[in-house]
Amino acid sequence: MTVTPEPVGRPGPTRRRALTGALAAGAAVLGAGALSGCGSALAADDRTVRLWDLFSGADGGLLNDMVRRAGPDMPGTRIERTVLEWGTPYYTKLAMASAGGRGPDVAVSHMSRLAGYAPTGLLDPWDLDLLAEYGVRPGDFADAVWSRTRFEGATYAVPLDTHPFIVFYHPEPAARAGLLTGDGVLDTEAFGSPDSFLAAGRELAKASGRQGIAFGYVTDTAQCWRLFYGLYQQTGGTFRLPEGGPAEVDADRMTEVIAFMTKLVDGRVNPRRLDYAAAIAAFANRQTAMILSGEWELGTFRAADPKVGAAPFPTVFGTPAVYADSHAFVLPRRPHPDAGHRRRTHRAVAALLKAGQIWATAGHIPAYRPVTATAAYAKLRPQADYARAQSSVVLDPAVWFAGAGSDFQNAMCQVLQQALLGDLAPDRAARAMVRRLDTFLSKPSPA
Repeated sequence: MTVTPEPVGRPGPTRRRALTGALAAGAAVLGAGALSGCGSALAADDRTVRLWDLFSGADGGLLNDMVRRAGPDMPGTRIERTVLEWGTPYYTKLAMASAGGRGPDVAVSHMSRLAGYAPTGLLDPWDLDLLAEYGVRPGDFADAVWSRTRFEGATYAVPLDTHPFIVFYHPEPAARAGLLTGDGVLDTEAFGSPDSFLAAGRELAKASGRQGIAFGYVTDTAQCWRLFYGLYQQTGGTFRLPEGGPAEVDADRMTEVIAFMTKLVDGRVNPRRLDYAAAIAAFANRQTAMILSGEWELGTFRAADPKVGAAPFPTVFGTPAVYADSHAFVLPRRPHPDAGHRRRTHRAVAALLKAGQIWATAGHIPAYRPVTATAAYAKLRPQADYARAQSSVVLDPAVWFAGAGSDFQNAMCQVLQQALLGDLAPDRAARAMVRRLDTFLSKPSPA
């Protein structure tokens, strides 16, 4: 498999930047419980399922482990991984290969990107009967995630995980602040309104002796959007993006959310200017009691504090909603797919899903719920404490221009950053976001 560097925009001591020995080897074909060198002859072997993914670093090592674990469930099959650069380069290459019918047998995609691929004929649908033969059925997934796999009655994605935007906390200062339940986990109800959330942040600052709640967003292309969109969905406000526009949104509720976000970085709860890496470091070094971040940073935080806690993002505006995305398996378009090889591909993906306990160790919530229902998963801490977030996750709007690593997220964050830095009033920021939404809607899909 080919290994490429992490993208710019995730600097600092994060889990994703720690290369594992398995990936450092440079190239491998995995399957049937063994590693072997890959080459053109093996790639052409009917037993080989070619997989494109974007997992380097620790995640890549875990996926290698999953393939080994899946071996007994896919006898006679090998998985050949090709790791490509995260973000736009990956999705551009996937689109071009799919358009030409030259893609891999299966690829990993963020679910938030599906709307740019399935409607344009770049993907083939999954055969649900085949998946069922290997023990994977729609009912095995949370409705909030599975509902995004469908287009015009067909299923175009099989979810691997849900990776939500959550809260991490150090138990000691949280206990001193009176914010833990009798079971020793975060009392999210104490954060159940804008005022109580801010008050809890100030209490955490007192308890830590330094900062309350870290939120790193300066120069980041996604953090502000993750926080904003999850909170906006909690208000119950309309957010519809019809083709051609205009956007159907509630500007007043957008303003309310942005105003709350500015108070989170007023210098009392969280420093006004804090970039992503600085926030990660501040929490890992116990300079702050809590951090708003993605579950993908669990490895970094647990290395610094083995007792680190985590919880679903609190319901601040009344309606449970947690911003998230999902890694999913998709089938790049093939003009004349071989039925036998497609069956082999379905079996391989089902086997990987059943090995999801390994994936859970990184912090991701396995989408295949038989994994999260096991006693072994219940013992994972703090993963089991935020697994319920999967039932109320919200993904990016289902439009071609949105999703992970998109220009859309960056454009929204540019406006939100101005507001959080005090350079743009919340109401003006809301109107600026609506204008940008309308601009995106006015553009046809390049596919």
